[in-house]
Amino acid sequence: MKFILLVFVFAISNGLYAQEISSHYKIYDVKKQKSISIADIVADMEHADVLFFGEDHNDSIGHYLEAALFEKLHSKYPLKMALSLEMFPTDVQLEVDEYLAGLISEKNFIKESRAWGNYKDYRPLIEYAKQNGLKVIAANAATRYSNAVTLGGLKVLENFPKTSFNFLPPTPIDTAQGRYYEKFTETLGGHSMGTMKIYQTQNLWDATMAWSINKFIKANKGVKVLQLNGRFHSDEKLGTLAKLKQLNPKLKILNISSFSDESFNNPKWGKFSQLDDYIIITDPTVKRSY
Repeated sequence: MKFILLVFVFAISNGLYAQEISSHYKIYDVKKQKSISIADIVADMEHADVLFFGEDHNDSIGHYLEAALFEKLHSKYPLKMALSLEMFPTDVQLEVDEYLAGLISEKNFIKESRAWGNYKDYRPLIEYAKQNGLKVIAANAATRYSNAVTLGGLKVLENFPKTSFNFLPPTPIDTAQGRYYEKFTETLGGHSMGTMKIYQTQNLWDATMAWSINKFIKANKGVKVLQLNGRFHSDEKLGTLAKLKQLNPKLKILNISSFSDESFNNPKWGKFSQLDDYIIITDPTVKRSY
């Protein structure tokens, strides 16, 4: 009941009423080439290990759907669900665990976990995990490591002490080439060494999240993981998803790309079919979360 209230409050705070939410998103199954519901994705997870939800960080409807999906996944697989988040770095896993166990206050948790400025968008998920005894993976690389790579490239990680690798994936970290690099340079608009170092930072984030998820799955056999990240990290099954597949080829992974688009009223699904297993288009007229 508390979770339902949290999601309802979340919806109201973004100018929406719970009963109206369904009119502000559309879900498409690329393989089946038809519109589906959240329940269909939940059912498809029966034989999958990881579900990526690639979001736009300021998409209010997307955040609502993440919380609703997590609740439905847990309801369907009550002993087999965990949450993984780009939004928390690996070095605050202790703080995450302490909060979930009810040992520290929310105020301390938000401060000491270095929660993102839009933490309110992810709070319903964290609170649901806390209320239901579910594990949450703080999956991303800490800012100090990503800043170091942006300045000195991935090779700089070789200078860090062994204890730093309690929070980092093993080196060397592969710098993905091909389509992922092309997308990145198109986004930033250049091929300079500065751009390459930023791209290497992107690869650090991907490698750290993939490593975090794989490490958790190895230690928690049979547990399914819902991974939330910005959609660039997983669109076209590249980035974090590709690195996870490299680490553990046996994993069965499903992928969602969620974003607002001007074609919402009449989506051209074929235009987006290369992105993922499922496409969620949200209403661009709904107020952004920030």
